[in-house]
Amino acid sequence: MRTEKNRIITIANQKGGVGKTTTAINLATALAAIGEKVLIIDLDPQGNASTGLGIDRRNRVHSSYDVLIGASTVGETAVQTAVPNLFIIPSTMDLLGLEMEIASQPDRVFRLKRSLQGAEAQAFSYILVDCPPSFNLLTMNAMAAAHSVLVPLQCEFFALEGLSQLLETVDQVRRTVNPTLDIQGIVLTMFDSRNNLAQQVVSDVRTHLGDKVYHTLIPRNVRVSEAPSYGKPAILYDLKCAGSQAYLQLASEVIQRERQRKAA
Repeated sequence: MRTEKNRIITIANQKGGVGKTTTAINLATALAAIGEKVLIIDLDPQGNASTGLGIDRRNRVHSSYDVLIGASTVGETAVQTAVPNLFIIPSTMDLLGLEMEIASQPDRVFRLKRSLQGAEAQAFSYILVDCPPSFNLLTMNAMAAAHSVLVPLQCEFFALEGLSQLLETVDQVRRTVNPTLDIQGIVLTMFDSRNNLAQQVVSDVRTHLGDKVYHTLIPRNVRVSEAPSYGKPAILYDLKCAGSQAYLQLASEVIQRERQRKAA
C-alpha cells in the first residue's frame, strides 16, 4: 500500500526540447519557495537538471546511478542546492550503461521505487523525477515509482501526436507495473501569444483533455533560457520575468490539485 507522506511526480515526455528539465527545475524551486521540502531526481544521463541547479560535474560524488544500483541511499546522495528546501540527486554519464547492467535482473523496473520507500525519501513533501527524452528503463523506473506523471507539452504542430504516444505509454505502465499511476497534469510550454498556431494548439489540447491541462501557460522567455548557463533556476535568476511568474503560478496549481485530490 502506498504511503501518502510525500508525492512522487515523474516529469516525462519522450520528445526532447519541450521544456521538461526547465519545468522540473523551476517547479521544484517554486514549491521550495513556498515552504515545501523538495527533491529532484535527475535520471537523464545528460544531467541538465543538475547543471541547471549549479551542481558541478566534478562534485557529483554520488549520483542517481548509485541509487539505482543500490550503492548509496537517497540521504547519502541528495545534495543541497542554492535554493533553501531544494535538494537534488544529480546525474552522471554512468546512467548510460545502467540498462545493460541490470537488464537481466527481475527487479530492474523497481529499483527507484525501492530506494524511495525508506525514511530518508519520506522526509520530502515532493519528489520530482526528471526523465530522459525517451521511453527506456530509466523512464520505466521513474513511472513505476511515481504517483503521477506531469507532462510538459510544447505549443507546436505535432504536440497532440506526441502526447497521444505518451498517454499510451502511461497506460502501458499502469497495466503492467504501476496500477495507481495517474496523469498529474499537462503543462503547456513555450507559448507565444503572437503565434496563431500556438493559440490553436492550446485550444486543441484543452478540448481533448479538459481539466487535465493546467490553466498556467509557460511563455517563451529569454530569461528562462539564459538561467541554466548561470547554474540557477529562472526564479532565482530573474524572479520578475514572465517565465518565473508562470512557474510560480504553476506551483500554486499543483498544490491546489493536491489539496483537491486529498479531499476527494
